[in-house]
Amino acid sequence: MDLTYTEAEEEFRSELRSWLSANIPDEWTRPGFWESLDDDESFRLRRDWERDKALAGFAGIQWPTEYGGRGGTPGMKAIYDEETVRAHAPRTVNPLGLTFLAPTVMAIGTEAQKKEIIGPMLRNEVIWCQGFSEPGAGSDLAALTTKGVRDGDDFVVNGQKVWTTNAVHGDKIFTMVRTEPGSSKHRGISMLLIDMHQPGVDARPLKQMSGASEFGEVFFDDARVPARDCLGEIGDGWRTAMLLLSFERGASGIAQYTEFRRQYDQIVEVARALGRDKDPVMRGTLARVLTELECLRLHAMHVLTQVEQGRDLGFEASMTKLQWSEAFQDLWEVFDDVLGEDATLDSIDGIDLRPLHAQAMWSRSVTIWGGSSQVQRNITAERVLGLPR
Repeated sequence: MDLTYTEAEEEFRSELRSWLSANIPDEWTRPGFWESLDDDESFRLRRDWERDKALAGFAGIQWPTEYGGRGGTPGMKAIYDEETVRAHAPRTVNPLGLTFLAPTVMAIGTEAQKKEIIGPMLRNEVIWCQGFSEPGAGSDLAALTTKGVRDGDDFVVNGQKVWTTNAVHGDKIFTMVRTEPGSSKHRGISMLLIDMHQPGVDARPLKQMSGASEFGEVFFDDARVPARDCLGEIGDGWRTAMLLLSFERGASGIAQYTEFRRQYDQIVEVARALGRDKDPVMRGTLARVLTELECLRLHAMHVLTQVEQGRDLGFEASMTKLQWSEAFQDLWEVFDDVLGEDATLDSIDGIDLRPLHAQAMWSRSVTIWGGSSQVQRNITAERVLGLPR
């Protein structure tokens, strides 16, 4: 495991820090700022800021230069993840497109798709959603029922997707559709790229318990998509989806560790302000969580080392998702323990708890989306450890 960065990577860190310092207003870094905005205003500010960041050369860090990227190393991408979190940079508004769709298009897209998709996505001119989950097909993606019927040069699509991030702000959606009548399970599925600004596509927000509406549901009612807007081969969408999801495997967990460590310090500050840091049981609980976070940091550096050496992590990526999501959830369970019966209050002794409550509520979701902990354990057991089904 290599815990160091090269001289060129450290120079990149310095350059990035300078840009972030000059381009993130102080008010954006104050606790509760983003929670004080409505969803539309928050989205607009983040979209504009991210576009400016891309134009300054701080986007697509590992993307090839011919696609508008920086052509950087895995170490530079890790530094980017770390420094943007430390600087309280806004969250991306195009996470699924940038993480999953773009590298898939680079790998198997047609020349026309590469031209039409990658540049506009990097500059946030087009916001992409992912349409995988359905009311009856969550972790079991192969159970999807949304259908696409061929009509000349188009597919006519009918069905419903749910838990779609940025559904109400999305311009286009890459979605899994059953395009071969009578097919089942993994066969006969295609990944279609559908324009959401057309008759027959209806995106509706879903209110979360935090009050935000990051997710939505999308209804297709005779929506049309040209057959040329299929990513990969028609009927071979399962293979395309597996390739697309594989691009998460290079994520080391460094960004998560950096964010969680800062949140840990905030929770400790609350414990001290309330005088609960002197309880030996509470101190032991805080120490246990801190140890868990430091294990995450070391695992993240291990993964980064493997990626830099060109190793395909494959199904071991499930271990990373399992580790960071459960560490995050454990962290915010400790927050509830610190507050005790005061956990329902918005403030206590002059401390505004609302931003922390929002994170605590969000933590409940992370062991579900992106593959639930149960699914990740099955993958790790069967594909990494070789245990029987």
